[in-house]
Amino acid sequence: MRRTKIKSIGIHALLISCILIISLPVILAFIISTQNEAQVMSYPPGLIPGTNMVSNYVAAWNAVDLGRMIFNSAFIAFGVIIGKVSMSLLAAFAFTHFEFKGKNILFGLILVTLLLPVPVRIVALFDVITRMSWIDTYMGLIIPFWASATSIFILIQRFKTVPSELIDASKMDGCHPLQYFFKVLLPLTKSTIGALVVINFIYIWNQYLWPLMATNSKEMRVVQIGIKMLMSTESSNNWAVIMAGVIITMIPPLLIFIIMQESFMKGFALQSEK
Repeated sequence: MRRTKIKSIGIHALLISCILIISLPVILAFIISTQNEAQVMSYPPGLIPGTNMVSNYVAAWNAVDLGRMIFNSAFIAFGVIIGKVSMSLLAAFAFTHFEFKGKNILFGLILVTLLLPVPVRIVALFDVITRMSWIDTYMGLIIPFWASATSIFILIQRFKTVPSELIDASKMDGCHPLQYFFKVLLPLTKSTIGALVVINFIYIWNQYLWPLMATNSKEMRVVQIGIKMLMSTESSNNWAVIMAGVIITMIPPLLIFIIMQESFMKGFALQSEK
């Protein structure tokens, strides 16, 4: 009994230590965001929160119109999520529930696109949206991310875990394929969809290179570009304000993860929902 208790304490101490190590950069960023310039540049660095928290966060918010950038990033992220998840659901449904010529070849071609991430095809993609007059528009920032081989593959694996008896039962009840898709398949897949929402939101929120190329006006900039804009080209950057901006931009994806944490965990466990 005593050995079990000691083992449990040791495991919890190890887990807490790992959490603190992983969280240390965020903790340091928050501490710096509350200090003044003298405290930030002091050596050895101070690990006690300062008294400039409000002024630093207000300065970060106003310096680059961070509110507008957060709106842009959120709008783009949800636009990508809606389009990508919808297309991936329909594609996965077609691959798992229908037979058609060239299905395996087409699925192989979709998987090959995993070898061509956005940075690899960015020049060709930029040429396409330029010809379509999508530069500096939400369409140019959203639509190129709709196609996703990863999301299709994950949903195909989830659909394969659905018992085939449900398909037979739905046919006996007179359901056509779309009724089965909306009334049976989607409710059973909501955890996987939730996991994809979290992953794609964080992925799009952290985009920097493509929004930098596809936008010209300040009104269309996103949060990652905003953080870069906070870093002036001068030698003396105000790191307290920069860290305040970093903490602000971390809040929306953190909220999304907290809200959808249960779906995220269940989605990757591919558990059947009752």
